[in-house]
Amino acid sequence: MNQQAYESGKAAYQSGDWMGAISLLSGAKAAGEAAGEVDHLIGNAYMKLGRYDAAADAYASALSDAAYGKVGALSCNRGRALLAAGRATEAVQALTSAVQDPQYASPYKAYLALGKAYEAAGDVRNAGIAYRSAAIDENNPAPAGALSDLGSCFMRLGRPVDAVEAYRTALDFTTPLESQAQVYCDLGLAYVAANRMPEAVDAFGHASSDASFVMSPEAQASYDAARKAIAAAAAKQQSAGSDTDAFLAAAGYGAGVDPLDPTGASGQLIPSAEDTGFFSVSEEELVAQDKKDRKVKRKHRHTGLKVFFTILVIVLIVGGAGVAAYMNGFGWPTQESVAESVFAAKASGEGISQYVDASATAQIQAMEDTLPAGATVRVDGVDRSMSETTVHVIATLSSGGEQQYTLKMVRDGVSWKLVSVDTSYSSQDGTN
Repeated sequence: MNQQAYESGKAAYQSGDWMGAISLLSGAKAAGEAAGEVDHLIGNAYMKLGRYDAAADAYASALSDAAYGKVGALSCNRGRALLAAGRATEAVQALTSAVQDPQYASPYKAYLALGKAYEAAGDVRNAGIAYRSAAIDENNPAPAGALSDLGSCFMRLGRPVDAVEAYRTALDFTTPLESQAQVYCDLGLAYVAANRMPEAVDAFGHASSDASFVMSPEAQASYDAARKAIAAAAAKQQSAGSDTDAFLAAAGYGAGVDPLDPTGASGQLIPSAEDTGFFSVSEEELVAQDKKDRKVKRKHRHTGLKVFFTILVIVLIVGGAGVAAYMNGFGWPTQESVAESVFAAKASGEGISQYVDASATAQIQAMEDTLPAGATVRVDGVDRSMSETTVHVIATLSSGGEQQYTLKMVRDGVSWKLVSVDTSYSSQDGTN
């Protein structure tokens, strides 16, 4: 390689003289010589000039230099060049090679471009999978963009409920300093498609509060339609009268009586703030509680993202097989896993409330009292159905001996929640 020509070409590149850089760098290597670093810079210069086909060829030449390496970065650049040149199918191949390089430090960049390439090729499903991979890449400093693109894919797949969750998660990964208007606008469209009009109006309201943001005609029409739907529902309810109005009328109170203070004796509708105990809390206690709340919120945010992507993997990748499994009573986490977690939570003393369905919260203490502490357990059988399941567990007690338990659960999304825990004996159920 002609080192002097290379240094001159590199200097031209750094000064923004793209044509000069290409000319000098092209003369830096002999015909047929493998020079990955030279071809890499030539490819970048062609990209700056908008000559995407030439850039793709330069990156391909750089990839032929095995000693240079950087397969992931070069393949990603080549995929972007091919995509910009309108060669989506070739772009998919190049970007797939990029994400398969274990040495590539920024695979989320290739996944984002891969999502665009799949969209250009008309494959919305695989585009969604690529955007998901970009969002969960730990090196991605801004996953909100990938999540928004994922929401768009869900909308085109006719799955607005999933789009809602994608957009809501995207908002969790933005800050008040970032513009959230477009995400809120897209969320509003998803809510309208899911026929959740009050939430749609709220989302569109957040979007329109940004004076610099202009809604598209489609979004504005959806916003107007959502408000009209809410107004029509309110008018219908008002004309029919409320249960409270009927109750007050039957009790002899006229129209306009406040149900919180029907006699007008107290003159107050809510307790005074000074009577709530809030002002007896010290500043140190408030700061400590705020830190605790923020820690819990961060934990819930990452847990929610993990659960969301678990559902996405099942639906997008497993496809029809996942639907069949769901109908046959399978889920994730499995019934067996939930049962084992319940006993482990009892043993650790952390409580089982997180595994209990909302309909059975009043029985949490009774269930915890039924569960043994310090036992080792094994699942002896599972009776599955789509919405309900029964798990038979044999616990080896710390004091010796074994005890059988029957845990009844109900479907919670793709997972399961506990509704009851009972001890069982062979005489009660011969199938155990």
